Amino acid sequence: MRGTWQKSYNVNYMQFLKKIIVYILTIESRLIIKKYKPFIIAVTGSVGKTTTKDAIFSALSSSGFVRKSEKSLNSEFGLPLTIIGVPTAWRSISGWITNIKQGALLILKRVDYPKILVLEIGADHPGDIKKVVAWLRPDIAVITKVGDTPVHVEFFKSPAQVFEEKSALAHAVKPGGTAVLFADEPKIIALGEELKQKGIAVVTFGFDTNATIQGSEYTPMYVENNGQKLPVGFSFKLLNTTVSIKKVIGQAFVYPILAAVAVGQSRGMQIDEIIKNIATYEASKGRMNIIAGIRGSTLIDDTYNSSPDAVYSALETLKGLECNGKKIVVLGDMMELGSYSVEEHRAIGKMIPAIATLLVTVGPRARAIGQEALACGMSSDNVSFYSSAIEAGEYLSTRVAQGDIILVKGSQSIRMERITKALMADPSRASELLVRQEKEWLEKK
Repeated sequence: MRGTWQKSYNVNYMQFLKKIIVYILTIESRLIIKKYKPFIIAVTGSVGKTTTKDAIFSALSSSGFVRKSEKSLNSEFGLPLTIIGVPTAWRSISGWITNIKQGALLILKRVDYPKILVLEIGADHPGDIKKVVAWLRPDIAVITKVGDTPVHVEFFKSPAQVFEEKSALAHAVKPGGTAVLFADEPKIIALGEELKQKGIAVVTFGFDTNATIQGSEYTPMYVENNGQKLPVGFSFKLLNTTVSIKKVIGQAFVYPILAAVAVGQSRGMQIDEIIKNIATYEASKGRMNIIAGIRGSTLIDDTYNSSPDAVYSALETLKGLECNGKKIVVLGDMMELGSYSVEEHRAIGKMIPAIATLLVTVGPRARAIGQEALACGMSSDNVSFYSSAIEAGEYLSTRVAQGDIILVKGSQSIRMERITKALMADPSRASELLVRQEKEWLEKK
């Protein structure tokens, strides 16, 4: 009884302490924004927020002192940390005190502060974005894809409520500001019409022929190795120019680049300068990264996180690749889907037989993917179910052969990067290439 009470006390104490720290950091952030008046570019959506933020940062890299949200720091903690320019202190009280002191220093002294902030803003609960834009008004708001069953829908009444929350960022643009919107989704185009009525400039990006910044002719790139074609990246057309991106794969990566071009042009940059800057763009870890696998295989590491739209996109990418061996799909649970969980996992399972030779699922929710794949005709010899990523990695290490392409994807709590590490040709590069390799993550079970 005493142990239960003590545990409850510790949890309540940490939650209280968290609220105090967030409150102080937010107050400091508001004062810093008021003092230095940086140009603010804020990015939200359900798919591609981080890659879009990173691409925008690359595009603006020649525009002076630019700072972006690190990794996927987009929460109530992450936003102030980016504005102040300090790392997360995890569970270190002294670390958080140091961060608070740094915020105070920026307020009390005048230092060299970024001219442009590129901020990623997430929404896990209703009101998250509305709470932020009450004090953080962007000069440019970027809305990426918001699917019909977006990630983090668990705490919202409906996907429509999620879209309303994301839209709040665009409605909060400063007078004379710009909304940069995903053009391949009708509801976002409708949002653009609403914004125009409010006098907000609207620029769209996508493959739609009506997009302001339009991409076309997405094409995977390969290299020849011992008579086999191995994927190494992709190219696409932008304003009659061929843009080539290496080390990642998937049409979904075109959208962040198009959004970055839209932002750059809205800032008055020339297209040649933007494209030159984007040549330095490297996708974040765990997002459709191409990594050499054991026995001459190729890994597509998409292990940062997962949602229905992101899985569909990854599967379509795998489907379109040339392959000399097996196409292997390894999928973990998709979290935070609430009442949509079973149907969304099953919907993915329906796609698998037409794409993969071998399917491995990890976690209780992902079992529905495998069950549906079996129901749709996939052989039981080619479908395996595991409760942990470590077990799945051990199994796959016995099945992977030369020429195979292995897609690995799942929500971050399933730790699918452990599978990628088990299948890497050079696992000593894990800290360089994979997500969640920090000490704090590696110590978690």
